[in-house]
Amino acid sequence: MCGRNPAHCAEYWKAVQELWLRLYLSNLVVIAAVNGSSPAGGCLIALTCDYRVLADNPKYLMGLNETLLGIVAPFWFKDTLVNTIGHRAAERALQLGLLFPPAEALQVGMVDKVVPEDQVQSTALSVMAQWLAIPDHARQLTKNMMRKATVDRLVKERDSDIKNFVSFISRDSIQKYLQMYLEKLKQKKG
Repeated sequence: MCGRNPAHCAEYWKAVQELWLRLYLSNLVVIAAVNGSSPAGGCLIALTCDYRVLADNPKYLMGLNETLLGIVAPFWFKDTLVNTIGHRAAERALQLGLLFPPAEALQVGMVDKVVPEDQVQSTALSVMAQWLAIPDHARQLTKNMMRKATVDRLVKERDSDIKNFVSFISRDSIQKYLQMYLEKLKQKKG
């Protein structure tokens, strides 16, 4: 998003939308096994899943931290978070760009289970077996019913969402915030 032309940003955003749509409405059981930090897009991908398992490591943070980058999470990020953790918790988390350590992510409902790092995969597989034991058609129809309004809104507003994103991300002030954020990341690595 930083330093890219509008056409690139539009294609990027369309791809993000498509990924979200495919995961959020997938007829498959989708379990997230999160074994590292999961900010912004990584958090969004986890939120599309039916169940989320997070490694218990205080260094691992999870959340939609867009405001810290000077950008605003789009309505469908917001709706996904609200559907997961509730309105008030989502409002606070989005405005402050909160990144939750595992215990807090569990407490607010962003994840369903926190386990030792060496148990993330096995726990996800165990949970997957529970979900697969449910008659598939009933589970799929229920999932689609619960998520339909959120999906329908993005489908209806998809083109305007892309235009809004490109217009917003192309602003000089936003590009400056993104550049400063990237510089901070480089300094942390160095």
